Amino acid sequence: MTKWARGCGVVGLMAFGYVLGATGTLFPSRASAQAKQEQPLTDDTALKVKGAIDSVGTAGAALQNEQKLMPITTGTNAFAVLSGGVNAAEDLESGRGVDPETFAALYAGLATDEIKSKLDKDENGRLTYNGKVVTLYSISRLKHMFAERERLAILKAGSAKE
Repeated sequence: MTKWARGCGVVGLMAFGYVLGATGTLFPSRASAQAKQEQPLTDDTALKVKGAIDSVGTAGAALQNEQKLMPITTGTNAFAVLSGGVNAAEDLESGRGVDPETFAALYAGLATDEIKSKLDKDENGRLTYNGKVVTLYSISRLKHMFAERERLAILKAGSAKE
């Protein structure tokens, strides 16, 4: 083969490779979440969800009256309520972390005005409170909360003090 033919072959292969790379022809397609078609809830299911929300709200108010629930976000924190309550303000102030629902609500901008004024983001985009990164509770604390939630779920009427 002549040098000319080899040179054209190399340039041709390079051009072919460039075209394949630019078009992504041989690359696997990117994984993406499927477009979820929202199916409306049936009336019966929607009423059950509303009833659950109302019940959690009522239980949350009772926990707040007993000072066992001190939320720092707006709305009802189902995780904290179903776990028997938390003092999110004290936990956040001490740097011990917060429960998962409080953590998500803080990132979603649902902090109370008092807390919101002390929140910021660090250079990595992490939420900070008084300059300290907001974290989740430790694994052992979360396990304890899930165990307490399970214990409360199996209580019989009048046996809450056991």
